[in-house]
Amino acid sequence: MKIAFLINQTHKEEEKFTTTILALKALERNHTVLYIGLADFIYEDEQRVLAHCRVVEPESRVDSGEKLMKYLKDSKKQRIDLADVEVLWLRFDPTLDMINRPWAAASGIQFAQLVKKNGGFVINDPDNLVQANNKLYLENFPKSVRPKTMVTRNHEDVLRFLEEQNNKIILKPLKGSGGKNVFMIKYDERQNLKQTVEAIARDGYVIAQEYLPEAPKGDIRFFMLDGEPLIVDGVFAAVKRVQPENEIRSNIHQGATAQVAEITDDILNLTQQVSQKLKNDNMYLVGLDIVGDKIMEVNVFSPGALYHAIQLGGKDFSGAIIADLEKRVEQFYAAIDAD
Repeated sequence: MKIAFLINQTHKEEEKFTTTILALKALERNHTVLYIGLADFIYEDEQRVLAHCRVVEPESRVDSGEKLMKYLKDSKKQRIDLADVEVLWLRFDPTLDMINRPWAAASGIQFAQLVKKNGGFVINDPDNLVQANNKLYLENFPKSVRPKTMVTRNHEDVLRFLEEQNNKIILKPLKGSGGKNVFMIKYDERQNLKQTVEAIARDGYVIAQEYLPEAPKGDIRFFMLDGEPLIVDGVFAAVKRVQPENEIRSNIHQGATAQVAEITDDILNLTQQVSQKLKNDNMYLVGLDIVGDKIMEVNVFSPGALYHAIQLGGKDFSGAIIADLEKRVEQFYAAIDAD
């Protein structure tokens, strides 16, 4: 089958990205892979959606991340009708284009909605991604799994929230990723709170969350596939991310180290509490960021760290994902044919 990955831009892709790992596994399993940038769509009469795609065929002998990156950058785009593509997989990060291309993410979702409306198989579900395009999506899940949270652009609101917490809070952009503009604020160091809130608020709303005492131990990126833990041969697809000393962010590209994650019954209980909502929203591949007994974020657009989960766990998680996708696509189009 043909699997199209919707990304931000080809030149921003990297060898260890989760999208790269999934694309390589799809090629290995004899599928054609297409890369579509957010600026590559075409709309024609009668709801027809096409795209300028970089196409990689299984016979191209691309078998490593390095070769795939080179192949994509050297290849010319082809004009493809997305009605001929079995899967459109949304794997872009909306925050990467917030400044220079503010139109890009919303346009990508709109075109994906048209593909879905035309009967295409689209993951994660673009209709529900509209509601999940920032960190407020977490507030749709049970209170027991979430940290205490406030969203505002007013520093006085944040000050009141800080006074209600146990000495510390975390501030970050409501719509952000990668650990950018994440701050820990202590009550006795609140003299710069106004400036910090204003700095974050330049790009939109600010989210304030309670500081969890387990945070210095790092967090766990835990993968969910169609609302269930991704597990192969008894090993969960998960990574513990431990930040450097004097750093509050657990993002790997911010210097955190990837370690084997111990998956406890408490963690599995958290996943059970969010399972049905993820299924109902058709969030096919999701990354949960877990600290202690709370989920700090639900990553629904382009959850990363699958490469590290594979390296540390020694299991073919990407193969399990693509094999599962094959079955779901077959069932999806069989149901359409039956109608």
